[in-house]
Amino acid sequence: MTEKVEKGRLGATFDSFLEEQGIAEETREIAVKRVIAWQLAKIMEERKITKAEMARRLSTSRAQLDRLLDPDNDSVTLGMLTRAAKAVGRTIKLELA
Repeated sequence: MTEKVEKGRLGATFDSFLEEQGIAEETREIAVKRVIAWQLAKIMEERKITKAEMARRLSTSRAQLDRLLDPDNDSVTLGMLTRAAKAVGRTIKLELA
């Protein structure tokens, strides 16, 4: 079975698609967490900060640090993200849009 696709514009924006599917907010949360985890890992790499050193700076375990750096783990708190940013000389910037 094939569907006929009309030529021209195929649809609205990706954001509107996510809204229509009811997964926009969840998708944004996942994306933000992945970006922050990636940024932290990148900064650690650039500054040659090992996981052991980062865990020491955060006064936490390597396992907790691994959860923080895991883009699929959504149990990380804003407090932990703020502490991690501070440990690498950065800040977290949040705003309501």
